[in-house]
Amino acid sequence: MQDSETASPDIRQNLGSVKSRIAAAAAEAGRDAAGVTLVAISKTHPAPTIAAAIEAGHAVFGENRVQESESKWPALKSDHPGVRLHLVGPLQSNKVKRAVQLFDAIETVDRAKLARALAREIEATGTRPDCFIQVNTGEEDQKAGIRPADADAFIKECREQFQLPLAGLMCIPPVDEEPGLHFGLLAEIARRNGLDKLSMGMSGDFETAIRFGATHVRVGTAIFGARPPFKPQED
Repeated sequence: MQDSETASPDIRQNLGSVKSRIAAAAAEAGRDAAGVTLVAISKTHPAPTIAAAIEAGHAVFGENRVQESESKWPALKSDHPGVRLHLVGPLQSNKVKRAVQLFDAIETVDRAKLARALAREIEATGTRPDCFIQVNTGEEDQKAGIRPADADAFIKECREQFQLPLAGLMCIPPVDEEPGLHFGLLAEIARRNGLDKLSMGMSGDFETAIRFGATHVRVGTAIFGARPPFKPQED
């Protein structure tokens, strides 16, 4: 197992490589690379590995699970006040209070019960994480997210009824389909609803996502390498 000292040069190099690819994809699409935020997905990686990425100059990270994040990020945020943390995995309504305390953005708002719980916690605390609505563009039964046909109504409900601080939309395309079709669909839903931010694209397809207007790309393995085995635990 690598410690942060031995992992650091690889992570620095990998970050540089991914950022260069982002810049090239943005240039090819006629976009400014500054308009694309790299969210480094650090799920299952230990705090010293994440610290190496922070020391290499990166500041935006993503995690899948509330409890795992609570074991790493309070100390990391205390040591590095400028970092921002996105929740990119499913959020249970009973974890909302803990999530709002820790995350700067929640990318997986996908149902009214969750939106209502977030609205209550935001009102109670005054803490306003950026909220992204997750759209299940592939309409996969096993995957979270609002169905595309229901997206417009849900966006309106989140704005008008729950008054969530909506930032944009997020999607995870099916692994066996052309991702550009899904990125294009998400971009169209965002456009007609006046949402500016699109979280789409991962290690294998982020350059395609940038071509379709991604403002946030979620990249893990291309930065940190293969993930350590996840040990399930109760949240």
